[in-house]
Order: sequence, then C-alpha cells, then structure tokens
Amino acid sequence: MEHSNRSMQPVPILCLSVLLFVATQQQFAIADAKIILRTFHVGNLTISRLCQSTVITAVNGKLPGPTIDVHEGDTLLVHVINESPYDLTIHWHGIFQKLSAWADGPNMITQCPIQSGGSYVYRFNVMGQEGTLWWHAHVSYLRATVHGPLIIRPREAYPFPKPDKEVTIILGEWWKDNVVDVDTQALLTGGVPNISDAFTINGKPGDQYECSKDMYRLTVYSGKTYLLRIINAALDHQLFFKVAGHSFTVVAIDATYTNPYTTDVIVTAPGQTVDALMIADASPSLYYMSARAYASSKGAYNNSTATAILQYNYNTSLSSSSQPLKPKASMPAATDTDTAHRFYTGPTSLVRPGNPTTVPLEVSTRMFVAFGLGLATCQPQQLLCNQTRGALAASMNNVSFQFPTSISLLEAHYRGANGVYTTDFPNKPAVLYDFTSNKIGMAPFTEKATKVKRLRYNETVELVLQNTAILGTESHPIHLHGFNFFVLAQDFGNYEESKARAMYNLVDPQVRNTVAVPAGGWAVIRFVANNPGVWIMHCHLDMHLPMGLATVFEVEDGPTSDAILPPPPSDFPIC
Repeated sequence: MEHSNRSMQPVPILCLSVLLFVATQQQFAIADAKIILRTFHVGNLTISRLCQSTVITAVNGKLPGPTIDVHEGDTLLVHVINESPYDLTIHWHGIFQKLSAWADGPNMITQCPIQSGGSYVYRFNVMGQEGTLWWHAHVSYLRATVHGPLIIRPREAYPFPKPDKEVTIILGEWWKDNVVDVDTQALLTGGVPNISDAFTINGKPGDQYECSKDMYRLTVYSGKTYLLRIINAALDHQLFFKVAGHSFTVVAIDATYTNPYTTDVIVTAPGQTVDALMIADASPSLYYMSARAYASSKGAYNNSTATAILQYNYNTSLSSSSQPLKPKASMPAATDTDTAHRFYTGPTSLVRPGNPTTVPLEVSTRMFVAFGLGLATCQPQQLLCNQTRGALAASMNNVSFQFPTSISLLEAHYRGANGVYTTDFPNKPAVLYDFTSNKIGMAPFTEKATKVKRLRYNETVELVLQNTAILGTESHPIHLHGFNFFVLAQDFGNYEESKARAMYNLVDPQVRNTVAVPAGGWAVIRFVANNPGVWIMHCHLDMHLPMGLATVFEVEDGPTSDAILPPPPSDFPIC
C-alpha cells in the first residue's frame, strides 16, 4: 500500500521566462522538435517494503519516478515543485546541458538547492544524444528514491534490429531507515553510511528477502525481441544482472551506440546505463531476473540478491504453484573481478557512416589524477568524529573537495565572485609513489579545499585516472558532468605511459559519461571542453561524494555568441 502527500492543486502556469529560454535556444532547433513540459511534485510517500512501512521522498507518488520520454532535438521543461521536507536538486544524468549549465543540478555546483516549499523550472535542449539516460536527486542520499528514466529516441531508425517492445529495468537499493538520517549519521561520525537492507528491481526487492514477496514481473512472448534499458540507480554498489536461461546483445552504453556485444551477464556501476537486446527464445516458463553486488573492495557490502520474474505468455496458464527456474549458471561471485572487467572493457563504439565517432588526436592539456580514500581533520559539524583518528575522507591529487555553502560555483563563476574557489587544482600529484600498494608508508591525511581546474574553450583534455590503495583498493565509478568522454584504455596496476599508449583504442573506443576505474588500476579518458560553465567530476558511489572524491572543471566562454553561457533564469534558486 502506498500513500502520497502529493498536492492535487492545478499545475502552475510556466512563466514568461520559459518562453524566453526557448527563444534563445533557436540556434539548436531542428525540424519536428517539440517542447516537452513536465511537472515533478516531490513529496512524502509512505511505502511498505520488507514488512515495514517507511516514509520516503518520491516524485509524483512513484518509485521509481516518472519516465521522461523525448526525441533527440526536443526541448525539455521540467517544473520541480518541492513539497518534501528537504532542500534538493535534480540532476539530468548524462545530458550535455550545452549552454544550459544552470539546469545541470548538482547541489552547490551549478545551483543552490530548491528549498522546501519552493520550485524551479529546469530548461534544456536534448541535442546530439540518443538512448537511455536518467534523472535523480543530487543532494544527500535522496537519489535512493528520487530517480527515474530519461529516454531519448532517435529521429530515424535504430542502428540495430527494431525490438518488438522496450522495457526499462532500474536497479536500486533500499534502506529501512530514513536515507537522509543514514547520510547524516555518517557525516557526524566521519565514518561510512550503514549498508542498504536490500537491492531492488524497478523498486521491488523480490522473494529472496525475509518477509518480501513483492516482485516486478515482465511478460514476454516467444520469439519476440525486447530492448532492455538497464539503469544502475544504486547508491553504493556496482551490480551484476542476469536473466535465467537468456542472453543479451549490448547495443548501447551511457546513451552511445556500441557494436553488438553478446553476453549472458550485464555489469553496471552506479550512474551507468546499458541498452541490451534480449530474445525470448527459452522454453515457455517462469525465469528469475537477478541483481547482486559486484564488491571490488575488501570492505563490507550488501551480499543479498534482488529478484524479479520474466514470464512467458502462452495459451495454457501457468499453475499458481509454478516456481521460477534458477539461472542455468549461477550468478557471478560478488568478488568476480574478471567477469566485471571483461564486461567493462568489452563493448566498443559503433562508428556509423556520416556520424563517426572521432577521437581528437591533438591533446591540449594532460592531467594525471590520483584518487582514493584517506583521512582528514574532523570538521566542526562532525560532532561525533574521533578527533584522534580523524574523519574518513577522499581526494583527487590529495585535494578533498569542499563544497561551497553560500553561493553555487556556477553563479560565483558567472558573477566573478571572489573567495569562493581557487583555480589551482594540480595537474598531477605532488609526489609520485606506488599508487597500488598500501604498504608505502604514505601519510593518509588530505587537504580540504575548493579548488577547480580552469580550461580554455574547445581544448582537448586527456586524464589519467589512477586508483590508489592507501586505505584499500576499490573500483570507483567516475562521472563527468556536461560531457561524454572517450575511454582510451584501462587496466590494473600503476599507469605506465609506454605500456598504456600501446593499448589506446583511437578507432572505436567506448564513449561514456561514467567509467568504472578498475580497483587498484587506472583508466585514460579524453574529452573536448566545448561546453562553457562549471562541471563537476566525481565518484558516483554516493558515500564518497561528501567525503570529497571530486573536482571541478571551469570551462571558459568561447569566442562566438553560441559559445557563451547565458545568464541564469529568473527563478534560479538562491541560497
């Protein structure tokens, strides 16, 4: 039983500034493009899971939240009305936000939060992108329940066989406790948040948990082809996903098309999406869909399995006593790094005639970013922190990112405000060492600061992302806002330039917005800074963001009017 406090009042009329926004975006207009209007009421929802009623924050009384379905080239206007008790923002994960950085959504990076009782209209064009993305809250742990799909359809045919049906599969996590309280407790103690109580498939845990029979069910027809749009909305776990007795052909990752890649298991890190074709070619019966953790570190993790049912529709009804078939091959072990790495490195980009994936060959700026966990001095607000040990922290090049508190970075950038941030984020670590060893005697303490890296408009940036092991190794999903990037190479161990360059794929590399950097390993990514604004790059394991595992790129305006960030909208939230 689910009960929402969503207001039944009429939707407010969008103000004139919305129409002005549309007028200013005509340079991006294409034939048949539409203006899509949506309203998000964010409020309390009482929901029962694991034999316990819990009040969560949700959009329009749904978990997962509503699907936004657009075509490439459309303009999207989403009026977010915050009826919840929490200040919050919404991030449109993977959307470029070309000249609409004010709509990107990360809290205190591109905006102050929408205060409880307030509202904001997110306005942006969806240009040059096709496939599966998603939206989610970007404050505290609220994205555990404030999230939903964002589907971008092509103007022309898919570059793969047309499916008979499309199905969205959202993998998530569930806490019995209030997720904001979980996050707050970790902040106060300087430790890690409590582990989730369950995983979910489309908001439901399945039948492998005590006191849980609520399962998502998908009905299929023999011989038909289904496009599964798989989204990892979990907060702190990478996930394996399988359908018993069936295999997949991956055709897109992070809303970029791939060459067909056949597999019987999908692996996703938080933030990532996978589009996969599945043919219903098994004997008509009931089959489990299953999701469980890929645990890349030696730390504690949720060792449970979420389940859903795939059921064939045929003339003879299944007996009420029919039981789902277990997977023919068991789920990978939680620590099966080989399977995870094989999937993460397997797909390659689809290069299409007339629409090639072109890797820029000339690099303007090279950076070496060593990142991982460490310790920092307890902050004043960490009232329960062990002053002797310090607080658990995370950093990039030994800078633990400190979020501003009085003005967002984008507004400070636009208005030229002083004293909010500095532009001296280092291009490389101050000291080079054996990054993958935890026995090197390096001091684990890191500096708290708000440092950004300034980039010229349209310069090409290459980043070596090197995982460190000072407090243990772990695969971190690194997400870059405002851009896609080419994943040129990735492997385990310390980055060695000569060996790495021999591995570079400059022909059809993966194009992503989130890369799972191997535990105790590295990845090389490359992107073009052609989007003026302020863009955060951070670990998409939510426990690591408030610890400081992030940095920011400040991209300057370009030389022409279509490369200059416009002013903020009139309803832009203030702190």
